[in-house]
Amino acid sequence: MARVPVAAVAAGGLVGGYGVARWTGRRPLGGVALAAAGAVAGREWRRRSGTPAAAALGAAYVAAFAASHPLAKKVGAWPAVFSVAGGMALASWMVTRREG
Repeated sequence: MARVPVAAVAAGGLVGGYGVARWTGRRPLGGVALAAAGAVAGREWRRRSGTPAAAALGAAYVAAFAASHPLAKKVGAWPAVFSVAGGMALASWMVTRREG
């Protein structure tokens, strides 16, 4: 069975969380999607790179979510979400790329 790269899970959580919230009109439902992807990514980050790296990436995930809000006021919602998701994917890949 092919594994989905954890970087894609993290980025997908940010994009998917926003998409769910926007298309359903229910922000808490988007939060559930965001949190679920974050939990899956966090488990993989810990397994692949250890607890300190997982904690740092988890903090970055939350920071990316928070940063998307003021950024959206400057560049628009979707560009902001894609920007922070790309940054999160890059951070995740950089930390977990040495997996064997």
